[in-house]
Amino acid sequence: MTSVLIADDQALLRGTFRLLIDSDPELETVGEAGNGAEAVELAREHRPDVVLMDIRMPVLDGVEATRRICAELATKVLVLTMFDLDRYVFAALRAGASGFLLKDTPPAELLSAIRIVAAGDALLSPSVTRRLIAEFGRTPALARPTLAGVTQREQDVLRLVGRGLSNAEIAGRLHLGVGTVKTHVSHLLAKFAVRDRAQLVVIAYESGLITPNSGSL
Repeated sequence: MTSVLIADDQALLRGTFRLLIDSDPELETVGEAGNGAEAVELAREHRPDVVLMDIRMPVLDGVEATRRICAELATKVLVLTMFDLDRYVFAALRAGASGFLLKDTPPAELLSAIRIVAAGDALLSPSVTRRLIAEFGRTPALARPTLAGVTQREQDVLRLVGRGLSNAEIAGRLHLGVGTVKTHVSHLLAKFAVRDRAQLVVIAYESGLITPNSGSL
């Protein structure tokens, strides 16, 4: 059973999400938070698998709540926003969020997204990734990640992860087995001490490995 915490300052939306989540036999809601501070407190208490995190909330916003939760817990954060280019989304991804969804996402897609994130995958499509890279080009990194200790093959994989390709697509592009790609991704996660592909996308750009205008591998 996948446990979910809902964080949104609108009670009606929280109730709607709860009904939807609890209608799925594989998911359960373990709490509701009306602001970011409550989200952090309830996450510490219940240690949910996934937090559905609204970005703009009172007391403590979703970005800082995401940063605190991801720093302390193994919980995954799935950001909810009204606008897919909301500048706060990019800050949340830097803070450790595993992906984001629009609040008007169809119910079946929302349930699927929760499962994807709970399984440890990032929820970033190639089209979204392209927009992320462009946004990162306008918002300078606080600290530039170094590629020291990353092999050339790992850099090849990281570059394609950064462009939103799946393991199967990377395997085809690099003429590798899917299992080999998974191993490279695991090594990258360990070397950069991050939890999923969303953070590897950030690192791929902020390290200078790819740029908004660079071509494919």
